[in-house]
Amino acid sequence: MAFGKVRIGNAPVSYGVFGRAAGGPGASPEQLLATIAAAGYEGSELGPPGFFGSPEETAAAFDRVGLSVIGAYVPLHLGPTDPSAFEHDLVQMDLTCEELVAAGGDGVVVLADEGDELLRLHAPRGPGDAGLGLDDAGWERLGGRLRRALDLAASYGLSGVFHPHVGTFVESPGDVERLLELPEVTLAFDSGHLALGGGDVVACARRWRGRIGHVHVKDVDLDVLAKATAKRPQDLDTWFGDVCTALGAGDVDLRGLLDELAEAGYAGWMVVEQDRPPTALDQYPHVAAAQLANREWLARELESR
Repeated sequence: MAFGKVRIGNAPVSYGVFGRAAGGPGASPEQLLATIAAAGYEGSELGPPGFFGSPEETAAAFDRVGLSVIGAYVPLHLGPTDPSAFEHDLVQMDLTCEELVAAGGDGVVVLADEGDELLRLHAPRGPGDAGLGLDDAGWERLGGRLRRALDLAASYGLSGVFHPHVGTFVESPGDVERLLELPEVTLAFDSGHLALGGGDVVACARRWRGRIGHVHVKDVDLDVLAKATAKRPQDLDTWFGDVCTALGAGDVDLRGLLDELAEAGYAGWMVVEQDRPPTALDQYPHVAAAQLANREWLARELESR
């Protein structure tokens, strides 16, 4: 049981970056990258388009601190929404692809469904929420839009992977199984989102081992999920920032997942990616220390296999 070449990365969202600020007023994207590098991470995913400046400025900012650009998360309106929303998504994706190419061209485009307001109020969907999912026509639409996004990534020489996400049309193992009927789809396997969507993370990794192209390592507290589910309808943002835990401290069988990935000979990035609400500047040192501890935990676990 052994891994191929695996590198450990992080992402701005782990530090509370959802918009333009990094670490609250007074901090900067450059300081964020320096913090990630100082913690020993080898690379980072990008933030929102233009977060680190122009494509050339983005490449230079990463180069200055010796970090690789791993990829970028790109939300897409794949459900039954106004087609103009999806067309706007593709424009934003263009900017992201330009950033990835400027930084070396080997990053992955992490595609995800954006969901809609009703799904966010009932996340994750339960047995009584079947009507909130996609019908056959909806899945056909999703597949067509996703193919366009994959083709756009390929036109830049980039690979696209799909990220299941709670509160969207692709959140549960059943949703993922339906998605994987598209032979061109490779997964960004996110341990936390799959657990929140009702999945057995180890069993899912075993079942989909030939379709995993990227990994987000995330641990979650399922008690937070249970309390949120009991209060539905409730917007996802009211509880999602509290669901992630330190690696190894939550309810996800991360050690079992790493065993399964090692058995499969996974070779690629493992990204510590924790969804965190926007972080006030005075809390930034605490967040930085938590991400240092996460890298150390994951490095120890990888070295033991």
